[in-house]
Amino acid sequence: MDLHPGEEVIYSGHPSWRSIKAFYLGGIAIGLAVGVLWWLIISPLGAVLAFAVITGVTIGVGLLKRIFTIYVITTDRLSIQRGGLSKRVEQTRIDRVQNVSTSQSLFDRLFKVGTVDFDTAGDEGGSLRFDGVDDPPAVAAAIDEAQRLHAERQPLGGGGL
Repeated sequence: MDLHPGEEVIYSGHPSWRSIKAFYLGGIAIGLAVGVLWWLIISPLGAVLAFAVITGVTIGVGLLKRIFTIYVITTDRLSIQRGGLSKRVEQTRIDRVQNVSTSQSLFDRLFKVGTVDFDTAGDEGGSLRFDGVDDPPAVAAAIDEAQRLHAERQPLGGGGL
């Protein structure tokens, strides 16, 4: 993300590896099921290999998904960038963020991750979401800090149209 003149990064991060636990567990369960079936139908050696390949692919895909998702809060913008080969970027101006809410399921609390939702001003009813972040209250506090710093940099009288 290219910064504007005077823009500062307040928060930058990726989803926590703990946030994709269901993906990892699902892939390992599928690998185990395929391994058991392979063991019973074809051969024990092939079963171990099938389990290892499926588990390895699951871990690799989860890691890539995590690495290629970047959350950024600056004094001017809120941004989510996804993708490695193809990219998708969602962003909004920090002064358009109206409401910030955090949520954590029981399992999220156990794994110390959660979701932060940002509602933005506008006719389209936009919102952005940081999924699977470590310490959601700290991310919400980063938005507050970014908005405060943004407001301090604005000239008196609003400075905009």
